Amino acid sequence: MTEPTFDMTLDATGLTCPEPVMMLHNRIAEVPVGGVLRVIATDPSTSRDVPRFCQFLNHDLVGEDHSEERYVYFIRRGQ
Repeated sequence: MTEPTFDMTLDATGLTCPEPVMMLHNRIAEVPVGGVLRVIATDPSTSRDVPRFCQFLNHDLVGEDHSEERYVYFIRRGQ
């Protein structure tokens, strides 16, 4: 996957549910509207939680890449 351009990164490596999404909620507020946040996580539950977070809070999940050990998401901040 070619990584989209991003404005900020949230590294949630080693954290487990619900911490990555709680941190995501705080960090996305620091990204300008229309900006992209890259999220790096190791918790498999993020593959369910991050898309739902985006759906419920009107952010766009513009890219994601999963391996056995790492989950990377690119989220464009909505209004």
